[in-house]
Amino acid sequence: MQDELGTASALVRLTFLVQSVYAEVGRGCDLTVAQAQMLCSVADRSVGMAELSGTLGLEKSSLTGLVDRAEHRGLVVRAPDPADRRAVRVSLTPAGREALKKFHAELTARLEQVLDGLPVTERQRFNRSLRRIVAEVPAVFAD
Repeated sequence: MQDELGTASALVRLTFLVQSVYAEVGRGCDLTVAQAQMLCSVADRSVGMAELSGTLGLEKSSLTGLVDRAEHRGLVVRAPDPADRRAVRVSLTPAGREALKKFHAELTARLEQVLDGLPVTERQRFNRSLRRIVAEVPAVFAD
């Protein structure tokens, strides 16, 4: 008889599954994982580079390159921060909003498919539990 999978191992496997789907959907939308994460992070507001660096866990030089490439593709735009003349804020362009909309729709559909095999009541219980677990985690993916 196979040993039961522990909670920590199951969460790690779930993480790998979600990361794999995230990357696959990103590739289908012509986005790297980092680009998709950045678009999700600036989905509904402009964000300062320091905050974006913290959210994405990137060093300043890596973030600058990421924003440069996204800006070159027309996905984001930099604008001066009205509260700090030395800083800039990053926000989505219309093309960036469209890319994020497509990515969000496809990712949501694919992640929903992961749970298709569960009975409705089990899916609902799983959803409630997940919401409680991530309640205090900053949102970077709009529902």
